[in-house]
Amino acid sequence: MYAQFYQYEVRTMINIDKLIIGFDGALRTLLTSAQTLRSVPGSELPEAELTDIEKRLSSALMRVNHVGEVCAQALYQGQGLTARNEAVQQTLMQAAREETEHLAWTERRIAELGGRKSLLNPLWYGGSFAIGVVAGMLGDKWNLGFLAETEHQVGAHLAGHLQLLPKNDEKSRAIVTQMKIDEASHATMALSYGGAELPLPVKFTMKLGSKVMTQTAYWV
Repeated sequence: MYAQFYQYEVRTMINIDKLIIGFDGALRTLLTSAQTLRSVPGSELPEAELTDIEKRLSSALMRVNHVGEVCAQALYQGQGLTARNEAVQQTLMQAAREETEHLAWTERRIAELGGRKSLLNPLWYGGSFAIGVVAGMLGDKWNLGFLAETEHQVGAHLAGHLQLLPKNDEKSRAIVTQMKIDEASHATMALSYGGAELPLPVKFTMKLGSKVMTQTAYWV
């Protein structure tokens, strides 16, 4: 009886610790400037002479990318909170740490372009966190499969931005290019840990939600 009570107390404490870590992650993502261990891609390049229209375009696209990283932070925090396997939890936390660097890169580039971050970041974070929690509750193979599919869709989204960014905005292009490489690595990692292929209706729903988010974040 005592052993069962002790195990219950330990599980409760672990869950509380996870909730505190998740809350701290939310505050850090939404209220503080992200930090990066790696140098910002393209930081050694000179600032290009961009027209006002080109600056607005690059700024809006980088704002969309920043929102994507806010969502990634929330998603991985939510998934890690409900993931059942310790190795899966560590995989998700490692991905979240790397996404923090993307957050820092896009935030810095937005400032350099004279733009602003999305006004709806708290909404994006809350919605993505909830999705992550649900994904984690479905089991580790679906949790990792969701991560992999998310990264595949983000990679396609970044490839599209490379087509839209002004050709002479090499600093923004360098950031997006490295982000695309990292996202592909995250997808491969998730599949290597046993991520399952998601059903087509789920993939379609994810794409639809992503489209609404990106189109809204472009302006707001």
